[in-house]
Amino acid sequence: MKIATAGLEPRAKIVSAWSFDVFDTFLLRACTTPDGVFERTYELSGISRTCPNVSASFVQHRIQAESRARRTAKEKRGASEVHIAEIYSYFPFKLFGLSRRDLSDLVESEFSAELELCRANPDMLRQYLDMKCTGHRVGFISDTYWDSDRLARLLRACRPGLTWHFLYASCDHGSSKSEALFATYLSEQGVDASSSYHVGDNEKADIKGAKRHGIRPRYYPQATPLLASTFQRETALFELLCQGAPSRLDHGARTLRRMVAARSAEKSPAFHLGVTVLGPMMTAFDAFIARRCEEASGPGRKVALGFLGRDGFLSHRIWQELHGPTAAYLEINRRVSLIASADTMQPLVDLLSKVFKIDAPTFGDMLKIMPAKVAAFFAGFPDGIASGEELAEALPGLMNPAEIVALAAGLRARLVAYLRQAIPDFDDCTDLVLADLGYSGSVQKALRRIFDLEGIKIRVHGAYLMSLDDAFDDLTEEDSAEGFISDLVVTPHVKRMLIRNVALLEQICCSADGSVRDYDGNQVLREINPRPEGQIALAAEIQAGALAFAETAEEVALDFCLSPYAAPDIAARWCTATLARLLLLPDEDELALLGDLKHDVNLGTHALAPMIDGAFIRRQITARGLSAACTASAPPMWLAGCFARLSPSHAYLYTLFGANRLPADVFEESPCDPVQIGLFRGNGEATLETVTVHRTGLGELRLRIPLSRAMGIATITLPLAKFAAEGLLHGVTVQSADDVRDAAESQDVLGITAESLVYAGIQRNGDHYRAETEDGCLLIPVAPMTQNIAIYSIAITPLGAGPK
Repeated sequence: MKIATAGLEPRAKIVSAWSFDVFDTFLLRACTTPDGVFERTYELSGISRTCPNVSASFVQHRIQAESRARRTAKEKRGASEVHIAEIYSYFPFKLFGLSRRDLSDLVESEFSAELELCRANPDMLRQYLDMKCTGHRVGFISDTYWDSDRLARLLRACRPGLTWHFLYASCDHGSSKSEALFATYLSEQGVDASSSYHVGDNEKADIKGAKRHGIRPRYYPQATPLLASTFQRETALFELLCQGAPSRLDHGARTLRRMVAARSAEKSPAFHLGVTVLGPMMTAFDAFIARRCEEASGPGRKVALGFLGRDGFLSHRIWQELHGPTAAYLEINRRVSLIASADTMQPLVDLLSKVFKIDAPTFGDMLKIMPAKVAAFFAGFPDGIASGEELAEALPGLMNPAEIVALAAGLRARLVAYLRQAIPDFDDCTDLVLADLGYSGSVQKALRRIFDLEGIKIRVHGAYLMSLDDAFDDLTEEDSAEGFISDLVVTPHVKRMLIRNVALLEQICCSADGSVRDYDGNQVLREINPRPEGQIALAAEIQAGALAFAETAEEVALDFCLSPYAAPDIAARWCTATLARLLLLPDEDELALLGDLKHDVNLGTHALAPMIDGAFIRRQITARGLSAACTASAPPMWLAGCFARLSPSHAYLYTLFGANRLPADVFEESPCDPVQIGLFRGNGEATLETVTVHRTGLGELRLRIPLSRAMGIATITLPLAKFAAEGLLHGVTVQSADDVRDAAESQDVLGITAESLVYAGIQRNGDHYRAETEDGCLLIPVAPMTQNIAIYSIAITPLGAGPK
């Protein structure tokens, strides 16, 4: 038995003692989870050089070796406590090109990893020293495979000069805190249990174990259950989206988040989201922006930094908090910059082609003119509303290019005057760094054209949170653009999925003002802000939490000796996982908090698009299948949120699809039995038609019934008793077009109300039904058709015996 007694004082009558758990309480590790130590062992041992890219295998074998060692010890000795050498005796040495002679080297490598990753927790250290100064006996009780000698070395390495009255390691005593280790400690140290305390993070070992022996426990959890769940989802997404990268060594980024969250005052759920999710992500992005500014600097260069409004509003606030007033907030959007950069009609055509819908007042507000031919064009559409694509195609025949050139010259002059006001010493600048959420650098490219037209010799560099990297090949040689989350961090498939859902992030990060439409001297003229006041207040509260993280993070990082942003590639990958978790796998609280947000289209229109349409995805899956639903175009803007509203597993399936990891032959439908349905015309005539029942990868049955207008069908009769006598009816939908193919591919899916369905011989309770007779049928009314084809789709989860 070993008991480290450094600084042991003469024994006296003990009335009180404070014992501390070691790992994850007194000592914290600068890695995502405790098995990050094993991942670092893989690197320090040199196995990473002889067997590269197998860190996950090494970690899992290390975990399995410990499990086997403990199981064997339990069988042989009746107790599962083991030393580190026993663990490695079960390690598969040959698999990694080693022999059993390397056992001690592996042990030393793992201890070196502990020395490197462990830090003294300043919060616990203060409590420890305070208790010691007030006359309490203090020490450590740890469930660990490190003996007390190594444990003492580790504690002193993290806190030089540290002393204690007692130190107990479970492996030295063959018993854990959940078993007899506390009893051993009380007996040997003469401690009065009722006057003593134990501090630890493990509810079973530290809390229940202490209580069982009459010791007063102090619970010190690593994270709240909510934050722990967030971390678990982030790790799953990291391993899915950043495959092949070490997933446990993050330079202490997660430890930093835990400690900042622990020190933050309890406030609203929105503030908590800012502290624990948005703040860490945007603070990492801030470090990336600082690096981009350094890269643009050099002899003879004067670099200015500008954050593009509105989406760059929060990033600018964080920069001001961390670096002072050394950057400008530039209210320049895609619409203004593209129009100002036009010396031909093409930039305007490109802009309009991306607009979903537009009318004459919106066009006039954008361009400040309304040519007669353009007015006549809009008058030819229902309600005067055309698609942007239709307008873009017709525009060259509706306007004189000279009108565009003159319009652009005026706006360009006002924009450049605004830049001179917003950026100190603008004319002396050699380089301008533009920071923004991203994505294809349209504003950066437009500014390049503006500067060239105005003879301004300033290089332009993009610093984007996310970048569509194939969009930057046409930059001039002197300009540059880089995304923090680039295609070197995640694949283009993943990037497209994130950007499809990024409207949520834009609304959270943007300013409370409307979008810029023009300039008057140094004044910004803005659109009316159509977003609800409650949404603006919610975004402000989330941003306040993000700022609180940024304000605290540097101090906490110094306290714990953490450098979470020292390795840009690692910081980028974890920023990706943090962002992806929020966008793709939100929890129920986040859905409730964010699901009602609206997205303003921000192209001169006051339209608001919903983030989530609760029934949208269900209708898409019913009518078009899972894969087609995963590719649905906006609106709604937060497609992943729609899937998550359906269920967490649906959200994960959507994520797998976006990561190109969802095999179609598993999750798409396959035909099973045919079934005869009845089609009734309005005059009472009926025919029987055979349709195929399909089974999907989710276990649902799906039928599609195409009808033509010429058939004059009034009612569809579906004999549920024949193929699904009991089940859940998820819905009936209809798609319309002038031919079958267009109808089947249409995203315009309408749901048939449950009240209009008639159940004959079927008992129904909500979505659940059960046929009471062998002739039980579902009667589906057919609405009057305005197009040639209508396809009715029915989705059912059978609960009894279905088709084989």
